[in-house]
Amino acid sequence: MTGLLPRRVALISVHTSPLAQPGVGDAGGMNVYVWQTAKRLAQRGVEVEIFTRATSSTDDPVVTAAPGVTVRNVVAGPFEGLDKRDLPTQLCAFTAGVLRAEAGRPVGYYDLVHSHYWLSGQVGWLVRDRWAVPLVHTAHTLAAVKNASLAAGDTPEPPMRQVGEQQVVDEADRLIVNTESEAQQLISIHGADPARIDVVTPGADLDCYTPGSRTQARLEFGLDPDEVVVTFVGRIQPLKAPDVLLRAAAPLIRRGLADGKKLRLLIAGGPSGSGLDRPSSLIDLARELGVESSVTFIPPQSPQRLVQVYRASDLVAVPSYSESFGLVAIEAQATGVPVLAADVGGLGVAVKNGVSGVLVDGHDIDDWSAVLDRLLGDLPGLEAMGAAAHQHAQHFSWDHTADQLLAGYGKAIETFRSRTALRTAASPGAAKLNGADAEDDRPLARIARRFAGRRNGVRT
Repeated sequence: MTGLLPRRVALISVHTSPLAQPGVGDAGGMNVYVWQTAKRLAQRGVEVEIFTRATSSTDDPVVTAAPGVTVRNVVAGPFEGLDKRDLPTQLCAFTAGVLRAEAGRPVGYYDLVHSHYWLSGQVGWLVRDRWAVPLVHTAHTLAAVKNASLAAGDTPEPPMRQVGEQQVVDEADRLIVNTESEAQQLISIHGADPARIDVVTPGADLDCYTPGSRTQARLEFGLDPDEVVVTFVGRIQPLKAPDVLLRAAAPLIRRGLADGKKLRLLIAGGPSGSGLDRPSSLIDLARELGVESSVTFIPPQSPQRLVQVYRASDLVAVPSYSESFGLVAIEAQATGVPVLAADVGGLGVAVKNGVSGVLVDGHDIDDWSAVLDRLLGDLPGLEAMGAAAHQHAQHFSWDHTADQLLAGYGKAIETFRSRTALRTAASPGAAKLNGADAEDDRPLARIARRFAGRRNGVRT
């Protein structure tokens, strides 16, 4: 790890607060990522300020969320009722709020800005120019990847997002990805420079997600200790494909398992994204399939309760059409529960196929039903897989993630300072603007260079 470490980092998470409950609205794995890494960066002596959009009039402007971690709720647009697709209209207001917060600080207050998701990246590159610090960006998901694997009837990501992602990729000093396959996507889709990409593997809170009593956990949720429980955890939307699991499990529920045991599905989550158009769609589907009485729905859970959801399970399913990594898979395995997952995105890294779980190629209902039948027909084998899953998950921790992030931050700072020094040496008499070379790094000059050789903002 390089010695050039930041004293203070600004994290930007426009569309969702790290303090929000995952599984509600747009809150999900990115919330967990931002919150867990922020806490661990602070534990390593790095002060962290997180800028997010206020979504309630009761939100305090500034919240001390943990030692060394401050959350700033920036007012930008209406507090409620603003869809994520409309947030680009509020980026100017949000950016102004971020710049105002920094304006009251001494010059050089932040050493680095780290943006999460493309909306935040749009803000990140502007404040980077104003503050003259490096920009590190994590996309979390890419529009082109999501559009290539849409669920039937789901809404594709708009061209505006793809253009915005291209701009951020071009502007960022370093790009953080979850897996090597995601790095290759950035290179092939957006022409990213491989030398600017760092692979940083997400993790799980291994102190929270540990094995425990299955019987006790089931009693807490009113589940029959003698049933076989398969669990889905996540936002209820087509992208996450809970309907695939429900359709695959329905024939097994109706006829019963090979040893005469009954199968129950446990669904933990709330409607999100395009799922908000039909918030009761999964309940309606269970009724149509005739398995309503064997499906238990519970709302999103706090980490302290979510660990009990995992412990209550014989198997956790992650049937998503697209996942940049899949934190649910790691959390479940850390709790000692094997995972059945679609072989997409980072799930091929999160799940060790045939050891800690099973990966299914595609989303064919018959294929999923056959794999479910095979796994649930061998409960002793499933228990052994759960023990292997716990061991596999120990390789993924947020502490390791924080260490990898700090290494990436160090490289970003070193490269940024070296580049600034070279420009200063090449033009020693040039006036400075906001700490950057006025001739080479004026915002208008940067915009002109950014769109040189492009058509409609897309790389040509």
